[in-house]
Amino acid sequence: MADYEVKDLSLAEHGQRKIDWAWQYMPSLQFLYNKYRESQPFKGAVIAACLHLEAKTANLLITLKKLGARVAACGSNPLSTQDDICAALAKNGVHVYSHRGMSTQEYFGYVKKVLAYKPNVIIDDGADLVATVHQEMQDIIPGILGGSEETTSGVKRLKAMNNQGVLKFPMIDVNDALSKYLFDNRYGTGQSVIDGFIRTTNMILAGKTVVVAGYGWCGRGFAMRAAGLGAHVVVTEIDPHKSCEALMDGFQVMSMEKAASVGDVFMTFTGNIHVIRREHFARMKNGVVLGNAGHFDVEISKPDLSAMADHMEHLRDNIDTYVMKDGRRINLLGEGRLTNLACADGHPIEIMDLSFSLQLESALYIYTNKLEPGLYPVPEKTDRAVMESKLAALGIEIDSMTPEQVEYMKSWQE
Repeated sequence: MADYEVKDLSLAEHGQRKIDWAWQYMPSLQFLYNKYRESQPFKGAVIAACLHLEAKTANLLITLKKLGARVAACGSNPLSTQDDICAALAKNGVHVYSHRGMSTQEYFGYVKKVLAYKPNVIIDDGADLVATVHQEMQDIIPGILGGSEETTSGVKRLKAMNNQGVLKFPMIDVNDALSKYLFDNRYGTGQSVIDGFIRTTNMILAGKTVVVAGYGWCGRGFAMRAAGLGAHVVVTEIDPHKSCEALMDGFQVMSMEKAASVGDVFMTFTGNIHVIRREHFARMKNGVVLGNAGHFDVEISKPDLSAMADHMEHLRDNIDTYVMKDGRRINLLGEGRLTNLACADGHPIEIMDLSFSLQLESALYIYTNKLEPGLYPVPEKTDRAVMESKLAALGIEIDSMTPEQVEYMKSWQE
């Protein structure tokens, strides 16, 4: 097997400059590198990763290698993969297999090439590595100590596997750590999806009606940022508590059936399939823009769009314009894939610094502790330590309880 498979190795210098830029603003990851570089805690480890291959991710993978691991990686999304970053990773000794625009067949071929390194630890984003191991490569399971999962959609799959009793090794749910979802899902998604929309369309959000499908942490973050830019925000939900929360946050709440006829921009954050579909497309105004921020490109029904359209046009990069038989034009961003990564550079650097610090610590926890198969939370001590290192890097001091206060909080008597 080749050591890597990338589109163009000559792009490495340009990719390295992007990696170096990001590294300056990743103090938590720098802290962990400096903490562990002498002890080389990953010496002897083989780590397989399926992640969005851009500059911030590259710094995680390079740091893991510098801490002793042999690292093999593939891109978790064909449109989030950046060819110059892949080239730079190969130059840094990471066994990388990916290129932008790869087909589904190529994608799963790369997944299998990465798993062929027989990893001890898996770092997944969407759970395709884990699923492929269980479905097609069970012979490597004895050598896998465990892994971690980055995103909501992947955790959903792992929970289903765990509930069915088929998950054969331990996985850490990084997505549900406080240091992840409070910042990555909310502030990271909030800014980066806006970034992807603006870069791709060159349109304004102020004055537009923006429909947010799903009011989890990602949807909350986007709704907050869209409102901050002057949009009128409408939320659609299936959960009554989240619906009421959206209402009390100042947003209008309605069904997608009703929202379909009033929205100018639609963005999905549910992790579910066909959230926007045929009956909704039929009611939409001319010129609407649709985007998705869930991991998989299934939330907006592309089969329904194709069936209803007379033809498709491409007037701008990353926009598919479906011209309906009645002349209406429905614009889909990034082929319905992650708007923030397919159409931009993903979450801000400082946000991914936290998430990737959690990934590194979780990988180390898996590698140094023998756990039974199952789905585990990030250890509370680890979660807190990552945030403490972030605050320290920013020069921020916080209070701690006095011994008297500690005792008081343990007591039930006044």
